[in-house]
Amino acid sequence: MPEKKSPGPSVKDPEFYERLREEGNSKEKAARIANAAAASSRSEVGKKGGGSPAYEEWTVEELRQRASELEIEGRSSMDKSELIEALREH
Repeated sequence: MPEKKSPGPSVKDPEFYERLREEGNSKEKAARIANAAAASSRSEVGKKGGGSPAYEEWTVEELRQRASELEIEGRSSMDKSELIEALREH
């Protein structure tokens, strides 16, 4: 069995990062979550949000703007449900 490769020095909680990757999260998303957990605690990470309405309440233009900020490719041809899915998976 191959040895696990270190995610690098920028990831502050490598164990949590690996668990998130195994769950199917992208490298970028896993690193963000792992670093947020290292900055506070794993139990606190999910409690921060809630300041924005659900994506279903956003307009297509607002969703495209957010997708643009996150540099999601193909956003200009996506409909509302595709934009929501892409944003949630990012």
